[in-house]
Amino acid sequence: MTMNGKLQIKTCPTCGSDKIQWVVRDVTRKYKGQTYTVPSVEYYDCPNCGEKVYDREAMLKIEAYSPAYRKTRVLVRAGTHTIAAGAIKGRPTTG
Repeated sequence: MTMNGKLQIKTCPTCGSDKIQWVVRDVTRKYKGQTYTVPSVEYYDCPNCGEKVYDREAMLKIEAYSPAYRKTRVLVRAGTHTIAAGAIKGRPTTG
């Protein structure tokens, strides 16, 4: 459910707790041994079970900082559409 474009959650989808809360925190992750930090990520956090629920905006922010997505951030123009190069399957190579 959304309100004003923001995800609204009143109970944890994992444990059913009503203690889930909206937080803004730095998120630190590791990818292939490389640690990276995403500042000020807004998401729901359940203190009961540890579940974290991210909306689309938070996921896009995390992906922007993640080294796992560096290759797919290169954009390619194909006609009137702009798409991430990593999203193109079976594209021909140029020689």
